[in-house]
Amino acid sequence: MTAASLPIDRRLCVAPMMEWTDRHCRYFHRLLAPSALLYTEMVTTGAILHGDKERFLRFNPAEHPVAVQLGGNDPDDLAACARICEDFGYDEINLNVGCPSDRVQNGRFGACLMLTPEVVAAGVQAMQQAVDVPVTVKCRIGVDDHDSYEHLHRFIQTVAQAGCQVFVVHARKAILSGLSPKENREIPPLRYDVVRQLKSDFPKLTIVLNGGVRDIDQWQAHSEVFDGVMLGRAAYQTPYLLHQIECQLAGRETTSRLHFLRAMQPYIEAEIEQGGRLHHVARHMLGLFHGQPGGKLFRRFISEQGHAKSADATLLDQAAFKLQEMESRQIDYS
Repeated sequence: MTAASLPIDRRLCVAPMMEWTDRHCRYFHRLLAPSALLYTEMVTTGAILHGDKERFLRFNPAEHPVAVQLGGNDPDDLAACARICEDFGYDEINLNVGCPSDRVQNGRFGACLMLTPEVVAAGVQAMQQAVDVPVTVKCRIGVDDHDSYEHLHRFIQTVAQAGCQVFVVHARKAILSGLSPKENREIPPLRYDVVRQLKSDFPKLTIVLNGGVRDIDQWQAHSEVFDGVMLGRAAYQTPYLLHQIECQLAGRETTSRLHFLRAMQPYIEAEIEQGGRLHHVARHMLGLFHGQPGGKLFRRFISEQGHAKSADATLLDQAAFKLQEMESRQIDYS
C-alpha cells in the first residue's frame, strides 16, 4: 500500500513538538499505538529547499501513518516542499498556523498567519494542486486581540473554501509578544467551547481538538464531540497513555511497559550500528514508567548511564532487571 492510499485514523494523534517528536520518538510512539497519526517536528520550507533534506525528512517506514508539518508562507515554496515530502512518502502535509515563537514570527509564518487567512488559503491551494496526499492546517483559536469567534469563523471558512477539509485546532489563542512558546501552551485559557462551536458550524469539516488533554477520560470525553483528539505533552511525558488509548480503541488488553522497553532494543542496536548514540533514542523513553513504582529510578538510571559513549541497548536490559528486582522485593522507588 502506498503512502497516498493509507487510511488515516485521526481519533488519536500525537502533536508535532519541536525537539521532541523526532524520528526516534515517533518510532517509539508507533510501537505503543499502531493506529495513531504521528507528526514530525515543524520543518521550515527554507530548511527543505536549501538544507539537508535527508536529515530533516527521513523516517522509518514503520512510522506510517505519519504527517510532516511545514512552516512557511510562500505558496510556491510550500508547493515545492509538499512535493518533496510526498516523494519521501509522507501520508499528510500539515501547515503550521499556530506556533508563536519569535523566530517563526520573524519569518512571517506560524500563528501570525491567522491574521491573513487569504495567505493561508493560497498556500493550502498551491499544496493541494501539487500533491495527492491530504493537506491540513493546525491553528489556534485566535491571536492577541484578534480572538473573537467571528475572526476564527472567517479564518476557517476562508481556508476551507480553498480546499482544506481537516483542521487541528489548539483550543488556546496565541499571544505573540510577552509570552514564550512554553507560556503560550499554558497561560492562555483553554476554550473547548469555541472549538465545539466550530464543529457545530462546520459539521462537514474534520475538526481535531488539541490542547490540555492529559488522561484517557479527557480523551474519551472529547472523542465524543470531535473527529479526533491530539495529545501533546501528555503523549511525550506519559507515553504509556498512548498505548492505553490504543487498546481502548481496539478493544483489547494492554501490554506491559517492560514489553515496550525490550521492543525498542533492536531499533537502538540498529541505530548504534549506524553511528547513533543510545541517549538520542532513550531520552524519549524516560516517561515510560511515569507514575509507576520505580519510575523515578528508571528515569535516573537511563539519564545518567545513557550518555556514556559505550552505552548500548543492553542498558535497557539492566533497567528492566532493576525494575523486576524492585518489584519482587516490593520496594517503591517512585
